[in-house]
Amino acid sequence: MSKPVSKLSLCVYCGSRMGHSPIHEAVAREVGRQIGERGWRLVYGGGSTGLMGAVADGALAAGADVIGVIPDRLIQRELGHGGVTELQVVSSMHERKHQMAMHSDAFLALPGGIGTMEEIFEVWTWRQLDYHRKALGLLNVDGYYDELLRFIDRSRDSGFLWPDVQDLLLVDQDVTAMLDRLEAEHERLQKQTPPEAPDAGPGGVVPGI
Repeated sequence: MSKPVSKLSLCVYCGSRMGHSPIHEAVAREVGRQIGERGWRLVYGGGSTGLMGAVADGALAAGADVIGVIPDRLIQRELGHGGVTELQVVSSMHERKHQMAMHSDAFLALPGGIGTMEEIFEVWTWRQLDYHRKALGLLNVDGYYDELLRFIDRSRDSGFLWPDVQDLLLVDQDVTAMLDRLEAEHERLQKQTPPEAPDAGPGGVVPGI
């Protein structure tokens, strides 16, 4: 049974591989460490390998509760983490993402592949459509997401992405600053009481929710 969450339950999306740069692993462990030191809970994809394992190990070492959610067919591929507080084995990727979202108060993407990018883009889309009111962050470690961010700018400049939607995704290169911003945005959103008929921005985003 998980201990009560004193502050915030953070969902972290990241690669099941380490990548070539040791900076990525170090940052993943630092994210996990700070989650524990802040009294938060980690929710992640349940693996023991790559950055997924690094962030989980960092959080566990710092005393955090860690919930992993992993599809049964990926147990062998990602080597489900046997040391987490709770490992939920589900039947599909859809259920995995749903359960991770349900357990979380905010979302953060670290470096990763197409799965990581798909996950953060999906919850970003859900946020635009007001399916949730949770903070979103992208940790741009060592410039890993520079090209993706330029593409997002191009999408905005080409008329396919409204600026108010782009602004929903917090971007930072520093772990402490990123986590501070996610916490501040979470607290801001928790205090908001949406009006009965709010005026949405051009991208469909209601200010303050």
